[in-house]
Amino acid sequence: MGHYFTDIQQIKHPLRSPVLTIGNFDGIHRGHQSLFQKVRERAGALQGTSLVITFTPHPARVLRPSKAPPQIVADENKVALIFESGIDVVLALPFSREFAQISARDFVRDILIEKIQMKEIVVGYDYTFGRKREGNILLLQQWGQEFGFSLHIHPPVTIGSHVVSSTRIRELITSGAMEEAALLLGRPFCLTGTIITGKGIGRSLLGIPTANLDPLETLLPQRGVYVVRLVKEKGSFFGVTNVGFNPTFAGKHISVETYLLDFDGDLYGKKIKLFFLKRLRGEKTYPGPEALKAQIGKDIDQAKSWLKQRGYFY
Repeated sequence: MGHYFTDIQQIKHPLRSPVLTIGNFDGIHRGHQSLFQKVRERAGALQGTSLVITFTPHPARVLRPSKAPPQIVADENKVALIFESGIDVVLALPFSREFAQISARDFVRDILIEKIQMKEIVVGYDYTFGRKREGNILLLQQWGQEFGFSLHIHPPVTIGSHVVSSTRIRELITSGAMEEAALLLGRPFCLTGTIITGKGIGRSLLGIPTANLDPLETLLPQRGVYVVRLVKEKGSFFGVTNVGFNPTFAGKHISVETYLLDFDGDLYGKKIKLFFLKRLRGEKTYPGPEALKAQIGKDIDQAKSWLKQRGYFY
């Protein structure tokens, strides 16, 4: 893992020939990964340092909280994913209303040039930044000549007929299209967090061990039943997850409850990752526990069949 900073003052020694990119990077999707790869390539050419600057919390949550999009990746996990892309240094600047008032020019001059001593910057084709998004590619080109840095404009990544974007990925996840979302993310969509006590419906009423997740992410898949892979510190297990209100038992709050196919133990209090592989069906109400138990049995059989087609055997 590389070096992680939350304040420029924590960088005690000058970085060697920094090549950087800046953004919110929600999702760390294949478009972001391609951008990071370009940063790494340019840093390698200069024998320099690859640097990603991001913001915590997401600026929209500070400036427009009622319109802020739900996060695909929780802040706690974003940095680890950036490092997995091979970046040397991550600087997660705390974002506030005061920070938002910094002009684009002052940000480039005072932070990127004077404090970080940036040599090159890589940005997407539609990049804007600074107060009221006044900074753009044209200005970066002008300031590059003035301050002596190089600008690289990175093209969008497209898969099929769609540009890979956080907005598109949110649309796919909230409609249950998990396989298509995985293509754009470069990995299956994942919820992370701690296993909590549920209502005890799974084990006590249905005789099926379950794990209830309290997710860190604010984006949830469309309500329904999914084939999942649960990953904990030691080992991973397949399962069937219900995202919904538990309508058979008059549930009022959305829960993320997983029936594990190949694990019978206690996960309470454990931190886990839950990867969503395939949506099996929507949420339904059943006349009672026996009908629900029969349906869960069918869901498990369907999940096993889907997994076997992909080379996993039970």
